[in-house]
Amino acid sequence: MSDFEGSLVLEKLAAMELVEDFLEAVDSDDTHRVISLLRQADVDDETISTVLKEIRET
Repeated sequence: MSDFEGSLVLEKLAAMELVEDFLEAVDSDDTHRVISLLRQADVDDETISTVLKEIRET
């Protein structure tokens, strides 16, 4: 996975206390959970697509 540290995505996840859940979902390749957590953190669809692309490339 690429480094999301310092990104708006992590900031939004942190505001909702979802960073650990997000990283666990990424580590377990749980795409549906990743999407759900990103939506809970109010991440827009374009950014979600970018995150998913980065996850798939690693």
